[in-house]
Amino acid sequence: MLASALLPTYPPPRLGFVEGDGVWLTGSDGRRYLDFAAGIAVVSLGHRHPEPLAAAHAQLDRLWHTSNLYATDPALALASALSERFGGARAFFCNSGAEANEAALKYARKATGKPGVLALEGSFHGRTLGSLAVTGQPAKRAGFEPLGPARFAQPNDVASLHAAAAADDIGLVLLEPVLGEGGVIPLEPSFVAAAAKLAAELGALLAFDEVQTGIGRTGTFFAWEQLGVRPQLLTLAKALANGLPIGCLLVADDAPDAFEPGHHGSTFGGNPVSCAAAVAVCNAITDELLASVHTHGALLRDGLAALPGVTEVRGAGLLLGAVLDRPAQPVVDAALDAGLVCLTAGANVLRLAPPLVVGTHEIDLALEILTEVMNG
Repeated sequence: MLASALLPTYPPPRLGFVEGDGVWLTGSDGRRYLDFAAGIAVVSLGHRHPEPLAAAHAQLDRLWHTSNLYATDPALALASALSERFGGARAFFCNSGAEANEAALKYARKATGKPGVLALEGSFHGRTLGSLAVTGQPAKRAGFEPLGPARFAQPNDVASLHAAAAADDIGLVLLEPVLGEGGVIPLEPSFVAAAAKLAAELGALLAFDEVQTGIGRTGTFFAWEQLGVRPQLLTLAKALANGLPIGCLLVADDAPDAFEPGHHGSTFGGNPVSCAAAVAVCNAITDELLASVHTHGALLRDGLAALPGVTEVRGAGLLLGAVLDRPAQPVVDAALDAGLVCLTAGANVLRLAPPLVVGTHEIDLALEILTEVMNG
């Protein structure tokens, strides 16, 4: 297929991939590449993991689609599994993280009657108009304004948080536990506690965007488990079905009611094939796997900190950002040429988000490649 047949919403790809297996990808050039991007923190169990693969295949042989007008066993099973993990919640299924955040925006506005949103500078919540309005990155907002009413505070700056909350129309406080696109910046527990207290004082709902941090990425099933604050709303996508399209809004059982039939919907939301794969993913996120995320995350963090040109390493679990003394994109390009797939998170931050099943050998190999690249 000619590249010109696609709208140029992304830079021209330097490489195509034709196959994946575990933590490895095969390029269109026939070469194998070590995958430390996981489709931007999506393929968390590795490519072609047997459990979601088998679940999706079995569901394909039974039923592909019915719409949300009818119940399916996989959607009900997934809602139940997520509710149990969360500690009591109801689910709305859609197709992506942006859609999940749109649902959260609508839910909060309906529940509180207030349109304003308090979010963070550097945050990323999606590219639809609603989710873009609460994304704290001016370059991504440029060309599409005016957008909805949003105010932005600095991450981990409580004074900035209170200053941004001066308006009386805030119905939602929206946080990423770790700002992914914004530089892999973890929120401090004290800041999250202050945000939760402020949301309660404002009569606003507290929402966590766990599109990138959820489903075990930080070493717990949800990142909020390490922060000591459970939100009223939570959004998921990316890793939930290990690569099949799905998004989810979770509404805590103790959150105020808002949606009724007709208030929101999604034709493909709750697709039985994606939901079947997602149930298998939830079952695969065991205590043993989460413990390995902590172990291997610490190993990768220590290795990154020792690399030439790295001034700081931040993140949680297997979502890590190495702050460089140089632009990150040339490093990512050189790493790809050397056989390693990785990401950026801003101008000078190298982002690594390998599959959660990564092992010591693959981490050593990735660090060896990055050492050569940084010394090159």
